[in-house]
Amino acid sequence: MRIKRKIIISMEYMASNLNEQKQLISSKNILFIQDIDGVCIPLVKDPMTRELKSKYIYAAKEFAEEFFVLTCGEHEGPRGVNRIIERSLRSTTEPKNKELYLRGLAACGVEYQDSNGEISFEGVSEKELSFLSKVPNLIRPKFNHIVKNIFPELSQEDINFHALKSICELRFSPTINFNSLFDLVHEDSDKRKLIQISFEKMMNEIILKAESEGLKNSFFLHISPNLGNKNGIETIKLSSQDDIGSTDIQLLIKGAVKDSGVLFLLNKFIADKTGKAPFGRNFNFKNSPNSVTEKIDLCKRTIQKEDMPLIVGVGDTVTSKINNDEKSYSRGGSDRSFLELIQILGNEFGIKNKIIFVDSSSGEVERPSTKKTGLIGISDVDDNLKFDIVFKNGPKEYISWFIELANERSNFKKNG
Repeated sequence: MRIKRKIIISMEYMASNLNEQKQLISSKNILFIQDIDGVCIPLVKDPMTRELKSKYIYAAKEFAEEFFVLTCGEHEGPRGVNRIIERSLRSTTEPKNKELYLRGLAACGVEYQDSNGEISFEGVSEKELSFLSKVPNLIRPKFNHIVKNIFPELSQEDINFHALKSICELRFSPTINFNSLFDLVHEDSDKRKLIQISFEKMMNEIILKAESEGLKNSFFLHISPNLGNKNGIETIKLSSQDDIGSTDIQLLIKGAVKDSGVLFLLNKFIADKTGKAPFGRNFNFKNSPNSVTEKIDLCKRTIQKEDMPLIVGVGDTVTSKINNDEKSYSRGGSDRSFLELIQILGNEFGIKNKIIFVDSSSGEVERPSTKKTGLIGISDVDDNLKFDIVFKNGPKEYISWFIELANERSNFKKNG
């Protein structure tokens, strides 16, 4: 009986998936807004080893103006996604010549790129950029001190090795990544918690340093994954025996949140389609409204219903954790805010926007698994965010679906 029920559920899921796919192929106006890491790239402990399938890159090009990425990683630099694309295509010239770079927003909404790899970052001041460039050097001595306290047996050579992997020198979002240090503690969740708490404190000290240099309201900490946001401060997800918790902390420019990124991309999409930018040609993350209500109101005031596309939001970092009272949940994850905004926009405009969740637990970074425990740790029965499609087998399954959809969508547009 149990096996039969599993088969029925699987068949229902496949039928639902097929129906969603048919709607996306034949819709007049669609827009993909997709995260990268954990979605089209399997999660890895060392970001420098990330890989991207070349077939996926060409499929993204098939969607043309109907596709944007929205990531907290970056496009450019040694750690950027552009380097992964060049490695995948074994060329540093082909991606630009054939317009194969992934168009969209990086650094959680700061760094825009077109398919030629041309970068822009409106809203960022020279003073902010200057401070961000100093952050890795501010982190290094603090990193050395913290690691010596937690791991007194480590040699300086070993500390330097982990520093190289852990301190991510990024132009708009300098980051501390815990995965290399987590490898040292194996299953010791208490040691993992100590690492998380120590480096969160360290990153807050960096913000205080910025304030002392006249940048009082310039930066915030983006913690991934997190348990939500209270008064502009993200709640770290501390490690437990069955969940590794938060794996990195980024220093970001205030306003660089993915739901504001959705507005930027939607504004650009409609401007390219109609010749008129509903929020104005100079709209960026700095002049985006803060609250979801204000964002929705802006859209309803300025976007004509016929110009609003069916939006497909794709992400993998969504969290839900039951609180100690066992009656409420802490919900977060770096993809939650932009997926929720897309879902609400669909409801307000009478369009059934699609929310897709890609299970990234099969990568090197330990996360709640839909195959093992369903949506526990990801969502809950009272969660307003609902998924239309869940790819339980992770990026590999999603990429296969995406490539097929891109081909069919392209044929539909050519043949009417």
